[in-house]
Amino acid sequence: MNPLLYVCAALVVWLGFRWYRWVTRLSIGYIRGPPVRSALLGNVRDLSFQENVGDLDFKYAEEYGTAWRMQYALGSKVLMIADPKAIQHVFHKSGYLYPKTIQARVNAYIVAGKNMLWAPTGECHSRHKKVIAPAFTAPQLRSYLPFFRKASGKVCQLWKDQILAHAPGGATIQVNRWMARAALDIIGETAFDFDFGALENSENELSKVYHNMFVDSALHPPPASALFQALFDYLPWRVLEHVRRLPLRDVARLQRTVRVFDRYAARLLAHKAAHADTHARDAMSIFVRANASADPRTRLSDEEMVAQMCALTFAGHETTANTTTWLLWELARHPQAQVRLRAEVCAKRVEVNARGVADFGAEDLDGMGFLQAVIKETLRYHCIVYHLNRVASEDDVIPLAYPITTDTGDIISEIPVAAGQVVMPNIAVYNRLPEVWGADADEWNPMRFIDGKVNPQVQVGMYANLFTFSGGVRGCIGWRFALMEMQAIITDLVENFQFSIPEDKPEIIRVPANLMAPMIKGRLDEGAQMPLYVVAL
Repeated sequence: MNPLLYVCAALVVWLGFRWYRWVTRLSIGYIRGPPVRSALLGNVRDLSFQENVGDLDFKYAEEYGTAWRMQYALGSKVLMIADPKAIQHVFHKSGYLYPKTIQARVNAYIVAGKNMLWAPTGECHSRHKKVIAPAFTAPQLRSYLPFFRKASGKVCQLWKDQILAHAPGGATIQVNRWMARAALDIIGETAFDFDFGALENSENELSKVYHNMFVDSALHPPPASALFQALFDYLPWRVLEHVRRLPLRDVARLQRTVRVFDRYAARLLAHKAAHADTHARDAMSIFVRANASADPRTRLSDEEMVAQMCALTFAGHETTANTTTWLLWELARHPQAQVRLRAEVCAKRVEVNARGVADFGAEDLDGMGFLQAVIKETLRYHCIVYHLNRVASEDDVIPLAYPITTDTGDIISEIPVAAGQVVMPNIAVYNRLPEVWGADADEWNPMRFIDGKVNPQVQVGMYANLFTFSGGVRGCIGWRFALMEMQAIITDLVENFQFSIPEDKPEIIRVPANLMAPMIKGRLDEGAQMPLYVVAL
């Protein structure tokens, strides 16, 4: 039989299956949404080509409300949600009933292997979480603080010795690269009891391979990438797990990073397992001990342990470094906020010195109210992860806090969905809803968290009702780690330096590259950048 006939027959069967699902199951076709210019490519990929993260998202939310319809490649419809009650239902009330989509799982697997971000089922996710959770308890987090302060102290000293010593009046520094190197060293110390040496060595192998990883692999993906990923829903896992071996642009770039990291992780894991130290406080030692004491049927394999360390490094390195970078940018744009924050830090320093203590403790950092407000506002306004992907595992009804209008003019406050319906929670839009954050939600204003402008009618996120760390059973397990790290770094930098926009006033844009990265408009070929003018105090 002619091979072309096989292809045509397969296409007919697939189209028939899609038609059957459409006429026999619940459809979201009546939900309004932007026009689809390409039946083959859909319009979800348009979000990957907006100049700034949120440009299209905010436009759609203004036109259609807190829930709207979009389309993936090959015709699959997507329900985009930014409604607080809908998000609460999907992430908190439904537990594991809205797992990650196949596409999201495959992409997590490409980045870091069989880790908690990849976990296909609730049972698998719980198994990973049980081994990992002991590394993120409150006492354990407090033990990490000296490592955070050590890294921030190194940044301060290196800036003064290597850059500002030759420019006493100040110099322009690419702060994003320094924040990434500091975050990598922090992960090395806290997770592995190992010094990656990224701050002292700008040519550090791991630091270099992480730099621009997502910009290189995910910025402006070609049409073939969207079509290829759309096929994931129709392929068995035994086929999909080989995707990471394909010579595609995005896969090859991510795998280059994974290969470098795996060399470190496998060697360190073997050493930890062979030389178990019951008093070691680094995350890997805790993982090894928790894994060894677990029921043999629920233990993580060596492959899963290495993958988990890779995921922890990626998640703790990229997201925290980017958020700290955006925070410094906002302080440079808002000098009055910077002055107020510095005054708070200096006042706390006087208080700490009066107690005869050498440095800030966790309670000191938590006690700085304006510092907390600045961090919360940056997490709200600059969400590094701006979309998530989920799929309904069974027929369900998603409630809405804010009713929307359908294409027939009906006003509805709930949306029935069928099993298999893809739902895309929109973090960027939720974090800027005026109904929740106030009329000035499109402005960076930390005072909203001090003046009581926030209206958390529905509990959504894990911290300050933000959705930046996701929520529910699959929420970010390291959110407290990230907060303490940012507190430690920001206080050191603000106490020692003044930040301002460089004289040439580069136009910084928020590029959508899986994670939101800072780049200079018209200079995308130069990669992620955040130049700030820095003066030592």
